[in-house]
Amino acid sequence: MTVSDLQKGQPASDGVARFHVAATGHSLNYLPQYIGQRRGFFKEQGLELSVSVPSPWDNVLEELADGTAAAALGGIWVPSMYRNTAKSYTTFAQLANRCPLALVQRGVPSDGSAPFQLSDVVGKTVLLKSGNGASVGLYFKMLLQEQGIDPAVVHFVQDLAGPMLSKLFQGGMGDFFLIDIVSARIMARKNPNVSVVLEMATAGGDIPWSVYYCEADTMASAAVVDAQKRFCIALEKGMQYVLDNDAVNYRDDLVELFPAVPVELLVEITNLYRANQMWTSSSISRHGFERWQHGIAKGRLTKGPLSYEEMVSN
Repeated sequence: MTVSDLQKGQPASDGVARFHVAATGHSLNYLPQYIGQRRGFFKEQGLELSVSVPSPWDNVLEELADGTAAAALGGIWVPSMYRNTAKSYTTFAQLANRCPLALVQRGVPSDGSAPFQLSDVVGKTVLLKSGNGASVGLYFKMLLQEQGIDPAVVHFVQDLAGPMLSKLFQGGMGDFFLIDIVSARIMARKNPNVSVVLEMATAGGDIPWSVYYCEADTMASAAVVDAQKRFCIALEKGMQYVLDNDAVNYRDDLVELFPAVPVELLVEITNLYRANQMWTSSSISRHGFERWQHGIAKGRLTKGPLSYEEMVSN
């Protein structure tokens, strides 16, 4: 059964609703969804979950438009900038409650040196990985503004893919590099000339970093809303499983999901996420939403912060 079938209220012949998610990436901060799928939590709710990662990433919107996908998974900045301009999307669930980025610095601070502060980037060059949209730059500039730092006093190099910037940074370009925590820690392990100075999962505050959204008009269908509710129940169960169990207990899942990353590092970062509210609830917090809306608006993707009631249907 497709999304169109759900909208028409047609039951699946096998009694199971197909729920396809078009995701903007494959990431460790999506772990509760992966665990929920691997542990059968979605099947318990009568959903046959499938996932695609389209390339380029913005094809998630095409999969929503043609009925292939029941939901898109990615940053809430996308439905925010489309609202009132081109298309109305509604956000119905949250996956990640924290930003999974880290700031890497060239050079290793000597013993006894002052701890890193965001003001240390003033007058310096920060490389911002791109490729999956605008969220990296939006978020970091919002952090600066929250600390009273004008982003204009920092030099940015962005709009380039992460792997390219990684090579350039290690070769001498820039002073800092903002990249995902997994890649940052791998880089610091392999390169003694760089160090991780700030991890947003611990110091970046609550924010609806990864959310599920759909075309707003599809929510007129009771069958669509019912499937979303069951999806959220399964997602909550996946979150609770991850939170209740040390990552070492599902290390085999981590190996299969991310075979290119050392498993001990995956366990370490997953436990970091567990301890720092990366996953809290499928409901989108009003505080985090309103904070991010100000950052999105300051980035000029919207004319002003959108209201919670306008964008969210928990």
